[in-house]
Amino acid sequence: MRLSPLLLLSALLAACAPATQTVRPSAPAAVTTPSDAVLARVPAVRVVRPSFVVPGTPTNLNASITIRYGPEKPTTILLLMPGFLGGAGSFDRLARQIVALQPGTAVWTVDRRSNLLEPQAEIAAANPAELAQIVKDGLPSRSKESLSYMRDWGLNVTLRDWRVAIKEARTLTSEVFIGGHSMGGSLTGLYAAYDFDGPPADSGRGSDDIRGMVMLDGAPGLLSNQPLTIQNYDDGTEGVLGPLTGLKKLPEDPYVDAIYFGPKLASRAAAQARLAANQPNALAPSGGLVNYPATNLAAAMVQLEQRYALLPFLALKTGRATNAVEGNNLIAAVLGGKDSYWVAGQQDRNKPVGWLADPADPTNPQDFVKRFWTPLSDFSEWYFPNRLTLDLAAVRQGTKGTPFEKDLRVWHKVSLPALGIVAGEGVSNAEEYQKYAALTGAQMTVRTLRGAAHLDIISARSDQVARWILEWMAGVEAKK
Repeated sequence: MRLSPLLLLSALLAACAPATQTVRPSAPAAVTTPSDAVLARVPAVRVVRPSFVVPGTPTNLNASITIRYGPEKPTTILLLMPGFLGGAGSFDRLARQIVALQPGTAVWTVDRRSNLLEPQAEIAAANPAELAQIVKDGLPSRSKESLSYMRDWGLNVTLRDWRVAIKEARTLTSEVFIGGHSMGGSLTGLYAAYDFDGPPADSGRGSDDIRGMVMLDGAPGLLSNQPLTIQNYDDGTEGVLGPLTGLKKLPEDPYVDAIYFGPKLASRAAAQARLAANQPNALAPSGGLVNYPATNLAAAMVQLEQRYALLPFLALKTGRATNAVEGNNLIAAVLGGKDSYWVAGQQDRNKPVGWLADPADPTNPQDFVKRFWTPLSDFSEWYFPNRLTLDLAAVRQGTKGTPFEKDLRVWHKVSLPALGIVAGEGVSNAEEYQKYAALTGAQMTVRTLRGAAHLDIISARSDQVARWILEWMAGVEAKK
């Protein structure tokens, strides 16, 4: 189904973004193992390394950033790239599940270099009253003029920053895998096919760095539709997510800052998540993310819950609002949503809108808001580079001999083991992975987590996704 860019942008605002096996998320009687107490004991550390030098970029921002879960000397390392507008913190639960299930494995989750622009210290230091103020007003955004150097932070820079961490991982073990969620799944496949133009002793092929790939509800091509011309690339055009800023205008429009997402809205979401994690039943700030009295947890979750999101497959499933007057969301219904609603206010004006978790739904809302912001990283990337969106819209699996050959060096055959995990109510499907395998030579295995929305696949209380990944990696290692 072809979605209009305007409606898709609106949906992002509502959200703040081989043989097939199907498995339904666990029922209440079979909750996640290992326990949350075990997950909390998994060690994690934030590591920043010098990276690819981009002319004009401040030295401290030429960096490769990972959150490293698990042992310092692992037998296997999985490096995970987040999706569109996503941060390393989006993998917190899944990473801990993988390490808890297999303590010899480490998971390194990626923050892209733009995450260093975020004033996270202000979120960390804020007391409840200060958090409430941030929810209402947001933190001041950096001016676009001051960040014009972000015009170069596209596919090449993103993959080279990732490669710094991958190369370091290879000094610890030969069993190095990469993966990603949503757009991160696209970047995973592009990394494997990328030509880094290395010397003969150091192959320039990304596929030579890794044993295999994990794609979580996202395959190459996710953010591209019709092929771009050089004029489109230079001047801008329409893309899957709306208007694309062309190369000529990137210096004055270097990062995503629109009604559906931007640095100020990201800071408001982080502050609301902290309030929801620490005071879930207290009243959310008036004039904040909702325009009716609601608890902190309800104000946070109504932004993302599939029942209320404009595009439910860009959301997660945790429960529903209580004491709520609901109306049918006709736009969501037109776009394929089922049982789609919006919250107009309270039924009982003397009580706030609350939140009722459904244990049968894939994700626990209280767990989700607790992990949305942590001192190590948060769920989102506040300053997302428009150059990366532009490059992902332009790139194809074989750019050699095209006008994009110099800047988008994607042309190698992959021929690697690959695991694609589809969210049953997400944004990808098994056929897309099969098509990618046929195009690249990847040895694809596909699993489907039935009943899961797009974000559930990395946030679910069930450890099924973690077990699939571990079993698959073990099979790849056994064939060495």
